[in-house]
Amino acid sequence: MKKMIKSLAGAAALALGMTASATASAETTLIVGTWQPPGNPMNAIVWPTWAEWVEEATEGRVKVKIEQDVGHPKTYFQLVEDGVINAGWSYHGYGPGRFKLPVAVELPGLNVSAEAASVALWEVQEKYFADANEFEGLQLLATLTHGPGQLHTIDPINSFDDLKGKKIRIGGGVQTELGERMEITPVAAPGSKVYEMMQQGVIDGVFMPVTEQKSLRLHEVAPNLTVFPGGLYLGSFSMFIDPYFLEDLDPKDAEAILSVSGAKLSALAGRAWDQADVEGFEAARAAGVTIKELGPNDPMTLEFREMIKGMDQAWIDSVADRGVDAAAALEELRTIAREYEAQKQE
Repeated sequence: MKKMIKSLAGAAALALGMTASATASAETTLIVGTWQPPGNPMNAIVWPTWAEWVEEATEGRVKVKIEQDVGHPKTYFQLVEDGVINAGWSYHGYGPGRFKLPVAVELPGLNVSAEAASVALWEVQEKYFADANEFEGLQLLATLTHGPGQLHTIDPINSFDDLKGKKIRIGGGVQTELGERMEITPVAAPGSKVYEMMQQGVIDGVFMPVTEQKSLRLHEVAPNLTVFPGGLYLGSFSMFIDPYFLEDLDPKDAEAILSVSGAKLSALAGRAWDQADVEGFEAARAAGVTIKELGPNDPMTLEFREMIKGMDQAWIDSVADRGVDAAAALEELRTIAREYEAQKQE
């Protein structure tokens, strides 16, 4: 059910938006809230590029203002729902119990780029997941994943026995299940706290994409990087906007904003994360990080494949209350992603 009452801040922002839209010649400011460091691909590339697209598509009638760190990452869904900010993004793992369906793309074994995974998730969200209303109160702009999650540690990891009992920061989502299967000691914390926690020895390692070797400067505190073929998992995110904000715009401007979102924006976001991983590897090598790249027949790779058996069915079972054909959705997501990836390679 849509919320009938907004926060005072949200109501004030909405009133200002209505006043601006009431005057045909006035510009409307669309406030985007974001988090992560400035060098993160969402802040360096994705949101600024989308802002340019929006301003061009609306012929300058809608200007985008990007605000940094307006709250904890897990609050951004609520901040947009309440109208405190007009648009934002967040990690689905920060909404446990609410966002079960997008976790399909996080499952191990997809073995594609973030761009391919992001577009596939958007298409499957539109076809299979939309009617489940997990994003009720929000208008989706894009779905995306970061690059393959890998293992960054203080000490070298030569086997899963070396990992047992280690304090590893996890971000929720499918990482929780992986942590249980690996018998680690999970530590939940925002990504922004990882550098400090590793520096102080609070945690022994973290599951994160390689981009964070540069973006979060993990190369300074995690001198060992273990790279699994295709990664351990993908992390899924969404970009979203307040539907009330769109309703208050001239319909042609609302349509223009959505026209530069969707699959186009999802692809942009995925590409940005892919490129950030390239830069993360470069930063790690330049800093002298020990990079252990596992081959397809490495003992740890083979053990990992055995370890993740049953995770697909576990996800299918977990979304039984959503009223979707989860098995078909998962199969189609992987087909779309792999075909997209193959086309990229041609």
